[in-house]
Amino acid sequence: MPTQCNTKPMRFEPVDGRSVVADFDGGAISSEAGALLLRASDRAIGLVERFAACFRDARRPDRVVHDIATLLGQRVFGIALGYEDVVDHDALRHDPVLGVALGKLEARTRRCAPLAGKSTLNRLEHGTAADDRYRRIAHDPAAIEDLFVSLFLAAHDRPPARIVLDLDATDDPVHGKQEGRFFHGYYDCHCYLPLYVFCGRHLLAAKLRRANIDASAGAADEVARIVGRIREAWPRVRILLRADSGFARDGLMSWCEANRVDYVFGLARNPRLVEHIAIDLAWAEEGAARTSKPARRFADFRWITRESWSRRRRVVAKAEWMPGRGEAGANPRFVVTSLKSIEIDARTLYERLYCARGEMENRIKECQLDLFADRTSAATMRANQLRLWLASMAYVLLTALRRIGLAHTELAAATCGTLRLKLLKIGAVVTKSVRRVRIAMASACPAAGLFRLAHARLCP
Repeated sequence: MPTQCNTKPMRFEPVDGRSVVADFDGGAISSEAGALLLRASDRAIGLVERFAACFRDARRPDRVVHDIATLLGQRVFGIALGYEDVVDHDALRHDPVLGVALGKLEARTRRCAPLAGKSTLNRLEHGTAADDRYRRIAHDPAAIEDLFVSLFLAAHDRPPARIVLDLDATDDPVHGKQEGRFFHGYYDCHCYLPLYVFCGRHLLAAKLRRANIDASAGAADEVARIVGRIREAWPRVRILLRADSGFARDGLMSWCEANRVDYVFGLARNPRLVEHIAIDLAWAEEGAARTSKPARRFADFRWITRESWSRRRRVVAKAEWMPGRGEAGANPRFVVTSLKSIEIDARTLYERLYCARGEMENRIKECQLDLFADRTSAATMRANQLRLWLASMAYVLLTALRRIGLAHTELAAATCGTLRLKLLKIGAVVTKSVRRVRIAMASACPAAGLFRLAHARLCP
């Protein structure tokens, strides 16, 4: 039995002649009232229920206190609310609003809290593929990968005429002896090299990979899986792949050409390519000298490498010169594409189509900085891959909140961190009675109007 202590109130500097006293005796108060919107978003797309279907629970049913859906919902909601580690849930499992959001008002037994603690959630994350005496929960990686695509398809009322799939690899630094870690010379650290696939704001894949591979390794298989699922549902949709120069590999481009998938990939510059546009660079230099402003010209030509490519392909070059930098003012860039020149001209292809690829990097930053997708500190790659998927599911959930509840509002394009600050971290007093649970949120909440609008759209 915990010791009961009578603590003295905390006294602060008086204001207008009145003493200021504070203490932690407010009762059932939560700072996570926005979890109600997470629950509504989850009900709108069925995320947690479908996610739980990707797991196998071999525990004895008569001894199960927290089912799989509750464990996954608790972890996904916790990440969205800013709690990155399972250890955070030793306190969070008593939160009254999170319990309501997950449908757990009371503990099943006296010895337990309404929600799970760190040990139970840790066993969930470290489940093995084979039967294990102590880890009875296992997940199906293929089913989880397929779920991301299914959620993307379900987010559209009608098939679009064309979609753009953005591919990118990023670093996920590790600081221990995790399985599969390697030193990466470009990032100058020991890390993983996860592969992300986005379509606009929709996340279609987040695959954890070792760092001792090429950025494009496995990309063709991943794209083939995603494109196959999309074309099953939308047979007439036109698909374009977009990525940086790390993916301009003959294998991936040949697969695209054989499967009616267009591509726009960055192309690493080399002396041969730069020499090919020497005249355009000279004209750009002359224009920069005349106007004292950056000048650019575009070249469009057919190109083949000496050894690595199997055929000639269209290359678009940007010949740019930055004034006042001498020889260093040259800034050439190259793009290889399957799109025909009659469909799109060189300038439009580079400036409007290819450069828009940078928006995907903002999505990756959301996943890693706002939702802790780089929190891969478990010993095994299997556990770290599941952690990456949990963070990715939190991203999908918040994307649904933006898409359904906040469309055409000031937060329609807000980052996950901004959504958390504005709509999720709201203080509330929770009162339970026999007939209802009343959650009285802070009257001074600046985003109260947006909260009501999102509720009306998510819970019609």
